[in-house]
Amino acid sequence: MTVLLFILGVLFVVLAVGVSIALHEVGHLVPAKLFKVRVTRYMIGFGPTLWSKKKGETEYGIKAIPAGGYVSMIGMYPPNKADGSIRPSSTGMFQTLAESGAGRVKNSKRRSGRFEQLATEARAIAHEEVGPEDENRVFYKLAVWKKIIIMLGGPFMNLLIGTVLMAVLLMGFGTAQYTTTLSVVNACQVKDGETTPDVNNCTPTPAAAAGLKPGDTITVFDGKNVTSWDELSSWIRSSAGKNVSVTVQRNGQPLQLTITPVLSARPVLTAAGTPEKDASGKAVTQEVGFLGVSPTTENVQQPITAVLPAVGSNITQVAGVVFNLPQRLVAVAQAAFSSAPRDPNGPVSVVGVGRVAGQVAAMEDVPLSARFATLLGLMAGLNFALCVFNLIPLLPLDGGHVLGALYEAARRRVAKIFKRKDPGPFDIAKLLPVTYVVASLMLVMGALLIYADIVKPVNLFG
Repeated sequence: MTVLLFILGVLFVVLAVGVSIALHEVGHLVPAKLFKVRVTRYMIGFGPTLWSKKKGETEYGIKAIPAGGYVSMIGMYPPNKADGSIRPSSTGMFQTLAESGAGRVKNSKRRSGRFEQLATEARAIAHEEVGPEDENRVFYKLAVWKKIIIMLGGPFMNLLIGTVLMAVLLMGFGTAQYTTTLSVVNACQVKDGETTPDVNNCTPTPAAAAGLKPGDTITVFDGKNVTSWDELSSWIRSSAGKNVSVTVQRNGQPLQLTITPVLSARPVLTAAGTPEKDASGKAVTQEVGFLGVSPTTENVQQPITAVLPAVGSNITQVAGVVFNLPQRLVAVAQAAFSSAPRDPNGPVSVVGVGRVAGQVAAMEDVPLSARFATLLGLMAGLNFALCVFNLIPLLPLDGGHVLGALYEAARRRVAKIFKRKDPGPFDIAKLLPVTYVVASLMLVMGALLIYADIVKPVNLFG
């Protein structure tokens, strides 16, 4: 049964990723059609076509390699500004080859010729389906704001998916929060220098000495009504050495006890709830009041006002990972090819996400609702990651096209201010060498992450 659940978890991720990619491309498709650009293909995946169907002027299909998707719009690149051409010149190609073979041009000129040839070939592909009737339906003739809307449509769709999933997670399933009901009452204190209490030489914790028991709900502490665990914790930490009156609910009946918190070194927690560490990596502690109890947790449904702050927090975390991506990839490579552990907060591939989903689904001792909520959170995070990653201002990512459109707008604005001739659309085809370099790096990054997720997977569950 566990193996079957693991497989179902992986299949859930495969389906969810496919839907996310498909909707990302819909985010490009819909505004392109609204702005009358002729869209020839809407494809999920790359490589050989497994299935396709033409509806109207657009072919919709699924390809063999599930590594993304694309929407083909005619006239992505403008004609050559020098001569208005869109087709490769055979004379130009032969001349470049001859000059290269004879060594009559410098290396810089040969590179320039090759780069220009790449741009010319890209223009040819972009215009090969353009007919006379499509003169005003090409992408490069769109207003800058329309180009930006089309290119931001994909990341926006991922942001929307992530936000909806986050809303379902917070408002429907809720989040785990500490209650004022006790789950554990420790019998013995841990002495200095020990990691576990010495049961043979037991010093009772203040909670055990006062008679607190698991299941007790603390309602009053030192004459103040208790409304939350965080509030109660702060009162306990500031009450060391003080005899405090405590009222608990036990078996439906109120019971008053007297308790004396002791001064104890406790770890300082960060805003994320993790132990704070100093420069040497040692946990930071402080002397505070201590009882020796642990609270129970329960899922509490959140209001709609909690959704956007949670989305913002998730995007900030993802942006931090993306911003430090080169450094984190070095750490992944070191872990993959050595005995160093993987950073659980580092980047992972779809293989890694699938593995985590399989592990979550296979946790038979965890309620089904909790497992499903975790999977929803995982997919929300994945969509936030797709949104942020695609906004990186480098081609072939959507952010690179947005940057090209913004540059076009700035160039035209400057020309207008100085009353110069309109420079026309920015020829983004000239940046194809950058596109190929970035695409190659993305392939290497993907291969590294997949390899690391196979040989040294991230361990989130111990």
